[in-house]
Amino acid sequence: MDDFLIVLVIFAAIFGIVFVVAQARNRERMAMIEKGVNPKDLMTDRRPNSYGILKWALLLVGVGFGLFIGSVLETYTSIQEEPAYFAAALFFGGAGLFAAFMIAKNAEEKKM
Repeated sequence: MDDFLIVLVIFAAIFGIVFVVAQARNRERMAMIEKGVNPKDLMTDRRPNSYGILKWALLLVGVGFGLFIGSVLETYTSIQEEPAYFAAALFFGGAGLFAAFMIAKNAEEKKM
């Protein structure tokens, strides 16, 4: 029974957050329309993120490599299982994100 209640509360919290954000966004746009301002005029032009797939790919490769290294650490050292997997996965996942950032930064600099 407690598990069901926890899941119910989590889903209700997520729904509540999404609902409040959507309602606030709608109110803001309605207030802008009432003042005679077009909401699309204030939206900034964002560059399309063409490196999103690279970021996700390197993140997942890093986490996978981290899990492998965690397995090696757990097998051949006296480090416990949970910290070995957790630390290695986070470290190499972060290294993958940093590599994606550096690749994207270098590519953007070459474009300019």
